[in-house]
Amino acid sequence: MYDHIGLKVGNLDASARFYTAALAPLGYVLCSRDASGAGFGPKGEPALWLYLYKGVSGAGAHIAFRAPDHAAIQKFHAEGVKAGGRDNGGAGPRADYSPTYFAAFLIDPDGNNVEAVCT
Repeated sequence: MYDHIGLKVGNLDASARFYTAALAPLGYVLCSRDASGAGFGPKGEPALWLYLYKGVSGAGAHIAFRAPDHAAIQKFHAEGVKAGGRDNGGAGPRADYSPTYFAAFLIDPDGNNVEAVCT
């Protein structure tokens, strides 16, 4: 349904470090970067855009990325925490979502809830 999504970030360097580390295990890379923003996605196909924004931040968004397997989700969580993300739910099953739902959750440097999931 979606072609791309954009998030406002207060510190582009911190956010780019976080997303570069957290999304690598899911197969996503930094595709584009300049002083005002950064784009992530499959190589050459940015779909997540970060925009430098110095205004007042609002409530955080929730964004979920598909992962190929449980190991990628575990690595997403570990690498994201090392790169400045905060734990918001370690890798594991979420039977209350569905019997096969496996996910991990991080809070990015701007307060967004970032999830990696496979079902």
